[in-house]
Amino acid sequence: MSEAQPPVPAWMRRLSAAADTLPAPWAGSFVPPEGGGARQSAVLMLFAPGPRGTEVVLTLRAATLRSHAGQVAFPGGGHEDGDPSAAATALREAWEEIGLRAGEVEVLAELPPLHIPVSGYDVTPVLAWWHTPGRIWARQQAEVERVLTVPVEELLDPSTRFRVRHPSGFTGPGFSAGTLTVWGFTAGLLDRTFEVAGLTQPWDRSVVREVS
Repeated sequence: MSEAQPPVPAWMRRLSAAADTLPAPWAGSFVPPEGGGARQSAVLMLFAPGPRGTEVVLTLRAATLRSHAGQVAFPGGGHEDGDPSAAATALREAWEEIGLRAGEVEVLAELPPLHIPVSGYDVTPVLAWWHTPGRIWARQQAEVERVLTVPVEELLDPSTRFRVRHPSGFTGPGFSAGTLTVWGFTAGLLDRTFEVAGLTQPWDRSVVREVS
């Protein structure tokens, strides 16, 4: 007999059920402009069972990219004409970037789109559970330097949390993920996801780290 698939965490089910009622600015300052952004994209917020509890799959973007180089990000990218939905875009991009097979994944919800001013993208976060984890790797090395799996409990630990400040004037939440700093859109999305899901633990918002 095959082993039973691990159940979707209760907090993910709650977030999925609330997806249609989340207000447009649910992720802080990343509010789409009136009429929407110039381009549409999607990211895959992929959570999975792991040896350290529930983990989230992230990528380290290649240092040679023109935008967001060397930053930690969710798998994802721009909508293509053959994509019937944001979820399809996110899954296609995840296959291209890290070799994730769609059959291993349960898509739970498409969350309200957010906007990244620096790129002009409206981004739809796609919440998903990796019920049958297989092999993933930096399949598209021109875009992805490596793949990370980070325990959710590590990101929720108040000692790994802080605010970041960029020379552009941007300030926002940040996380430590081992030796890496998660900031910008990815950190903002994680921060609000944990907040809406009721997972956030009190942390010291007076701690500020400079990023460049």
